[in-house]
Amino acid sequence: MPADLRVYLDHAATTPMVPAAVEALIGALSPAGNSSSLHASGRRSKALLEDAREGLAAAVGAHPSEVVFTSGGTEADNLAIAGTYAARTREEPAARGIVTSSIEHHAVLEPTEALVAAGAHVVHAVADTDGIISADSIADALEVLRTRSVRPALVSVMWANNEIGTIQPVAAIADLAQENGAQVHSDAVQAVGRVPLSFRDSGLHLLSLSGHKLGGPMGVGALIVARDAVIEPVVHGGGHERGLRSGTVPVPLAAALAAAVSHAVSVRKEESSRLVALRDRLIEGLLGLDLDLTVGGAWTPGSAHDRLPGNVHIIVPGCDADSLLFLLDAAGIEASTGSACQAGVPGRSHVLDAIGVSTDQPVGAVRLTLGHTSTGDDVERAISAVRECVPRARAAAGVLA
Repeated sequence: MPADLRVYLDHAATTPMVPAAVEALIGALSPAGNSSSLHASGRRSKALLEDAREGLAAAVGAHPSEVVFTSGGTEADNLAIAGTYAARTREEPAARGIVTSSIEHHAVLEPTEALVAAGAHVVHAVADTDGIISADSIADALEVLRTRSVRPALVSVMWANNEIGTIQPVAAIADLAQENGAQVHSDAVQAVGRVPLSFRDSGLHLLSLSGHKLGGPMGVGALIVARDAVIEPVVHGGGHERGLRSGTVPVPLAAALAAAVSHAVSVRKEESSRLVALRDRLIEGLLGLDLDLTVGGAWTPGSAHDRLPGNVHIIVPGCDADSLLFLLDAAGIEASTGSACQAGVPGRSHVLDAIGVSTDQPVGAVRLTLGHTSTGDDVERAISAVRECVPRARAAAGVLA
């Protein structure tokens, strides 16, 4: 099917670059100069980099010195987790506890589990059936650490879930974590530019973001590191980025990232209202198909307080998720089951397990995420395609069984 006839509904995986980011990227590609060099070309490149740092900081409510450029959200998460753990255990050997949630992205789950070999005690706070991690759940996890006589080094809870779109009570979690002497990190890859967000007011020590999720290029992100955060580098070799992330900074990518974040934040209110309307029409249309579909995650019609504006996650009993995706793709609808980082990896989503979705029968899930190129026609075509594809996916599951 020609590309211009297809409907792209996988904006949570990556969204097309916005013109402001493209312009910034192209404008910074030609000039020569390493931003660490002292000659005129180097100083010019350094100026571009610091302009990007200042623009990004202003957009997320941070100080420019708190912006550490990375290759993306995964590296930012790893630096936040491994760097905090190393620094905290160095200053306080008993601070070996890490609290995170049962629905985190694998960029958080895997580095925390990797630290178990280094003596970390990892406790997963439990999500409710809407995928909400409450402060009470964090308190229960902290209590588990206390029973082990382990001090908490870090609490890491994502701002908004990448699969089901549920928005977490980050401020309340941050307050509780700080009361218990832990640093606080949030993977805000899905939240920046989509929900009201100020690092300064969040109570966080660390916040991760990624360019290609909000209209910037792939290959660049940032970790926002509070000036009083305790953290050590995990990559050595030159002392770039406050000594926390060695390596020549890709100035064009940083400039494009800053332009994308600034643009997303500047249009957030209007775009949120538009996407909420499209999201609700899509959810209501799918639920009205009489196919026994349910919504995964919290959802209040008309609201972007408990669910991301462009996230539609539908649970489809009685079929295989990959079969449904293949059928939708053949019908011209580009969607996903969840994290693109886990695409092609066998096994059921850990998020579905965490929110208590039944395992008594095959259960498919489809994530249809809207973005700045999405239209009402896209929504109607998606509803029509799901109407045709779900019965076929269920029939295939019956044949295979």
